[in-house]
Amino acid sequence: MKAHFRKSGWVYLPVSITGWLITIIYAAISLATLVWIDSAYNSLFYTLVRFFPYFMGFTVIWFWIACNMSSEDN
Repeated sequence: MKAHFRKSGWVYLPVSITGWLITIIYAAISLATLVWIDSAYNSLFYTLVRFFPYFMGFTVIWFWIACNMSSEDN
């Protein structure tokens, strides 16, 4: 199986079109969620507090996908 991510320290870097597509979708969903939450609150603190659980959930899912789609020799 072709590796779509490469481990570099603690992070995974996309190395194929599929890896980049997954990363761009992750960033777009995170940004759309931030904009959606920001439109409901006038305070930066409340926006970030409400955004944090979504961001962590998206990040865990992205990290799991990257971990499982990376090469095994790292």
